[in-house]
Parts: sequence; structure tokens; C-alpha cells
Amino acid sequence: MQIHGVEVKGLDVDEQTRCLHYAQHHDIVAIKFYCCSSYYPCHACHQALADHPIEVWPSDQFDQIAILCGACGWEMAISTYWQCDSRCPHCHASFNPGCKKHGDLYFEMPAKF
Repeated sequence: MQIHGVEVKGLDVDEQTRCLHYAQHHDIVAIKFYCCSSYYPCHACHQALADHPIEVWPSDQFDQIAILCGACGWEMAISTYWQCDSRCPHCHASFNPGCKKHGDLYFEMPAKF
């Protein structure tokens, strides 16, 4: 699905990046996966559709643009996402704060996070 001009792959993806697995009001973030440079709403969508295993983003790459706000389409660096207090720095839409609890599925988790 095209969301704000960006392709987001996944299962039952809506216009703000919610998917079959994460469909609450504030589940509006898609992540560009390190292994394939493709945006997915979640690890389960990647697992279901990609033909390869997930590779997490190395911590020395957190300056890379890899997070898409489903509300406004703004793309941000991983480090910006980790520092944004679960709100889009551009449009101030709320993100699911629980997503950070399983950040290790997407990112190499250095001690500072």
C-alpha cells in the first residue's frame, strides 16, 4: 500500500500503517527494515511476507531514515524516533509507547536506550 507516497508492505495495512497484528488507534509507525530497505508496519508482517529473516539495525546506523509516521508521512531517523517521547516530531500524532518494549526485534539495543 502507498502511504503518503511511500510503499508499506504488510497484511491488511490501512492508510496510517496499522496492520492485521497492530491495529490500535496509535499504531501508526512503519519501520524500514535493515535487511531489505522495505517498510513494514511490524515484524510479524515482515515474517509473513518477506523471503528472508529479519536483520536488526546496527546501533551505529541509527542516524538513518527508517521510521515513517503513518499520520503525516514524515520519515525520521531511528535516533529521532527513540527520542521523540512517542509523538511525531512533525505532526505531533501519538505513537504507541508500547512499541519500544520490543525494539530489539528491529534495532540493536545499546545500553543508552
